[in-house]
Amino acid sequence: MERKNAWEKYPEGEKRDEVYRFAEEYRRFISDCKTERECVTALAEKAQKAGFSDLRQVIKEGRKLKAGDRVYADYMGKSLALFVLGRTGIEHGMNILGAHIDSPRLDLKQDPLYEDADYAMLDTHYYGGIKKYQWVALPLALHGVIAKKDGTVVQVNIGDKPKDPVFGVSDLLVHLSAEQLEKKAAKVIEGENLDLMIGSIPTAGNGEGKDDIKEKVKANIMKILEKEYGMEEEDFLSAEIEVVPAGEARDYGFDRSMIMGYGHDDRVCAYPSFAAVAQMKDPEITSVCLLVDKEEIGSVGASGMQSRFFENTVAEIMNAAGVYSELALRRALANSSVLSSDVSAAFDPNFPSVMTKRNAAYFGRGMVFNKYTGARGKNGSNDANAEYIGALRAIMDGNDVSFQTAELGKVDQGGGGTIAYILANYGMRVIDSGVAVLNMHAPWEIISKVDLYEAYRGYVAFLTDQK
Repeated sequence: MERKNAWEKYPEGEKRDEVYRFAEEYRRFISDCKTERECVTALAEKAQKAGFSDLRQVIKEGRKLKAGDRVYADYMGKSLALFVLGRTGIEHGMNILGAHIDSPRLDLKQDPLYEDADYAMLDTHYYGGIKKYQWVALPLALHGVIAKKDGTVVQVNIGDKPKDPVFGVSDLLVHLSAEQLEKKAAKVIEGENLDLMIGSIPTAGNGEGKDDIKEKVKANIMKILEKEYGMEEEDFLSAEIEVVPAGEARDYGFDRSMIMGYGHDDRVCAYPSFAAVAQMKDPEITSVCLLVDKEEIGSVGASGMQSRFFENTVAEIMNAAGVYSELALRRALANSSVLSSDVSAAFDPNFPSVMTKRNAAYFGRGMVFNKYTGARGKNGSNDANAEYIGALRAIMDGNDVSFQTAELGKVDQGGGGTIAYILANYGMRVIDSGVAVLNMHAPWEIISKVDLYEAYRGYVAFLTDQK
């Protein structure tokens, strides 16, 4: 079942310009938002400008919600849910676009700063599934927060502004790497060797005892941190600082048809999901955009999908609408339909052996539906039911949305999971859908602009037509 290349629907001119315009909005978004906190902050601000009210303020004021109202809920600054209330009561179900906004990276450990051989270093712990060797010998930036004992929270963002310094993990020179090159790829770089180099100048002695300092380079770094952030070393204990690739997302290819950037997984689905919900006006069915943290490590923790954050938020909204009961909440969840919007593996002509061409996702052929994910025998998969897929086919074809179906590589090659199975636990109709990605989980991933645009169009069609 050959699918046409979606670019053919957008000849040069106004139609293609719209694809590029949306892609440029997205490119700026992922260039600026490299952590889940930055995504929530930026999208909450956009939501407010689009007329969404903060649910906490709605509850505080005792405001009554009604059809057409727009509300958002920010949880711990790491997860975000947006609702546009429909004309049919929420207990009859919701149309939900669910994506995640965390991405693989390096995290600083809680006691990270040390000195070795006159270098100041930061000890890291990698987050999510990465090929560790991909994170050496490239420019890296620091993004995150420092929470101090007095309750103040200091934002950290260094390495991405034009005049910022960058940081990095060093690699062994090829001249001395004979033994290293004999190792398996998983062992070429060990997790405990992903330490960040951040300085090499010792603090200057001034006759006031500083000549007795044993770790002078480390002391000099602490002087800089104290000056820039009012930080003492123990503040690392309550900091969340992420090490991410430095630099903007870039157009990729002579024809500028693709984008290379950090964090396409899964912000390439999160951004069009947000954009689709933000443009909904007075929908029949309540429209929801659910953006969560911790998917890359199993959706655990208070800000992950396995928490009760979303369920509790729906209960609060139903209460504010005057329709809450435990039974009504259960019905609202069970009657809902979901696109679990996560990326799919794109066919790579450099590595064709891990996929079957008939069931692979391709750049340019539109958004991707994955009936099942999981590993090998569909372990950990949602596995959507046929009736739901049939309804979605009708919606996409009826709105001229280019789409394709795929699985994540050959059966015994490996696999992966999403948040789909967690939402399915409520009895919701759920399928995985999203955008095909090359270099998935690498520091720099690649997507097709037209696939991004078709995902946005597909999400709008789903919110509008799924009954």
